[in-house]
Amino acid sequence: MSSPISTRKHGDVLIVTSNNPPVNALGHAVREGLVKAIEEADADAGVKAVVIVCEGQTFFAGADITEFGKPMQLPMLPTVVDIIENCTKPVVAAIHGTAFGGGLEVALASHYRVAVPSAKLGVPEVKLGLLPGAGGTQRLPRVAGVGKALEMAATGNPIGAKEAHAIGLVDRLILRARRETGRGARQPRPVRRLPQGQCPQVQGLRRARI
Repeated sequence: MSSPISTRKHGDVLIVTSNNPPVNALGHAVREGLVKAIEEADADAGVKAVVIVCEGQTFFAGADITEFGKPMQLPMLPTVVDIIENCTKPVVAAIHGTAFGGGLEVALASHYRVAVPSAKLGVPEVKLGLLPGAGGTQRLPRVAGVGKALEMAATGNPIGAKEAHAIGLVDRLILRARRETGRGARQPRPVRRLPQGQCPQVQGLRRARI
């Protein structure tokens, strides 16, 4: 059975694509594929940056509900997001549709986030009586500020990409999630963290103080 995660190189950028319809839920095969993709990027000296995108109508929209109540298969999502954050190459999350729950946590673990203006971002777990379980309670306030992070986590209500950009949760608004045109896009913000091996493709990204 083929993996829902595929990779291809565009120059020296590794494009990591999820195709797990209908909502790119973060099931076991997706989590495992993301880990292998980041390992591939780390091991390839020809890769200078990574972009994570999703096919279909949305970015990762959260956990795979078919796995609820079953023994969790490794890797668990907290491990996946830590591996993404610790990638030695800059990782960009390209968001369209929704980035909810674990999907937003994947984006937060990335070093840079871009989104189409129609995208929505949120941590709706509280509406199920849960809290973000893959580092969202730590990373979200560091990026968006404590006040907004508390509001998002306590209400579970999503925010639009334009508001996310205004508060620093999204670094840049783009016209298309799969191909950045540059026309009409805003200038990038400093990011929270940049790993070793900064490359020309992501000039302007630099370590933010937190």
